[in-house]
Amino acid sequence: MNSAQLLPAIHDLYGRLPETYHLQPWELQWMLCALNYIDELEDEAVIAAAVEVARSDWPQWRAA
Repeated sequence: MNSAQLLPAIHDLYGRLPETYHLQPWELQWMLCALNYIDELEDEAVIAAAVEVARSDWPQWRAA
């Protein structure tokens, strides 16, 4: 899985649980797996890349 595939999952997670917005990639690694957004633990670097994109476009998709 790459960061582009993780981006919709992170957007959904942030939309449903806004308190997760400030979690670090290593914390999101478990959160995404525990909530069945992903099947297995992904590499922390891939999650960090997706988080960076998700946080940069937060105002655009949050209002939708």
